[in-house]
Amino acid sequence: MTEPAAPADLTAIISAQARALGFHRAAVVPIDPPIPIHAYEQWLQAGHAGEMTYLAAPEHLACRADPRLLLAEARSMVVVALAHQRSDPAPPPGLVSVDRLRGRIARYARSEDYHLVMRDRLVLLADRLRQALGRPVLARSCVDAAPVLERAWAERAGLGFVAKNTMLIAPGLGSHVMLGELLLDLPLPAAAEPDAARGAKRRCGDCRSCLDACPTGAFVDAYVLDARRCISYLTIEHRGAIPRELRAAIGGWIFGCDVCQDVCPFNAGGGEPHDPALAARDLDHALPDLLELAGHHSNQLRRFVKRTSMRRVTRDQLLRNVAVALGNSGDLRAVAALVPLLAHRAPLVRSHAAWALGRLCPQPGARAALEQRLAVEDDAEVSAELELALADAAAAGG
Repeated sequence: MTEPAAPADLTAIISAQARALGFHRAAVVPIDPPIPIHAYEQWLQAGHAGEMTYLAAPEHLACRADPRLLLAEARSMVVVALAHQRSDPAPPPGLVSVDRLRGRIARYARSEDYHLVMRDRLVLLADRLRQALGRPVLARSCVDAAPVLERAWAERAGLGFVAKNTMLIAPGLGSHVMLGELLLDLPLPAAAEPDAARGAKRRCGDCRSCLDACPTGAFVDAYVLDARRCISYLTIEHRGAIPRELRAAIGGWIFGCDVCQDVCPFNAGGGEPHDPALAARDLDHALPDLLELAGHHSNQLRRFVKRTSMRRVTRDQLLRNVAVALGNSGDLRAVAALVPLLAHRAPLVRSHAAWALGRLCPQPGARAALEQRLAVEDDAEVSAELELALADAAAAGG
């Protein structure tokens, strides 16, 4: 009869199989004691979660306090990290540079949806563990959507440390990593991979590059993010109108933002390990043509976001974001793409198109389009945006 594997042997098996499946880091950590959630509750009580009220749901808070509510038999957790591409794809031959009429998509969202990629691999990891043990193993995979304090568990597991911008820094990989967890009914000791633990004590020190670089001033303090001012939140989670005072600072971002990561010294220099599945599909899924997106019909937009993390936003949200980016481009070629959006069925899109056109006056046609739309507009909020846009145009001499 084969002797059952010792816990240390099991952690070695898990690490080897995780690597074989493409994960760049893997570590095992017992789930007892649970992660304290007091700081998280304070963050919620301060209103920093904005419209993400689901984060404060009692059942979610309970699960974050104790992962055994996700899997009653859970005794340990495997935490994995998968690096995504952090460079921009090269422009095609003949295109010398990327112009102002291309938007920006956060790097993690330019590829196949990481939820799908990591979930499938975690399921395979559980299957391989069962095969290695020759017996059933209860497991549950979690990728972002499950109520788990991922970065806190990753830090406890030794994968890295939480930086001032609240991102996890994995030494050797930086912060451009996606995290996933596999809850197991196996009692396993803590075991971080040696290369993951190396350098974990070197933290941010006096550096505050990420805090100072944030275009919208979203950091209340080091380690405290007010999501209501974060470009990622505003372009993804926020469903309504983007506050006028924050629109200009969004620049060309139409889904997410990488600014606080781009300036981080831990993301600079060296090689760039990343999983091919998490590389940008093409230039248009990294730096998309805003004029084309503005003119896309519903089916075209649906195809554009298919099997990417961009499925998170509605078509109206995406067009809202495109309108803001066009307004921020300063390129008068954007006017022709924005004028049709003034007649879009969704007030959300019309109002942001109005704001964008107001930014682009005195281009011929912009002011006239705003005036014509104001004459027939029946939505009070859109009318107010049209009037403000015309006032902005007048102040600018348009």
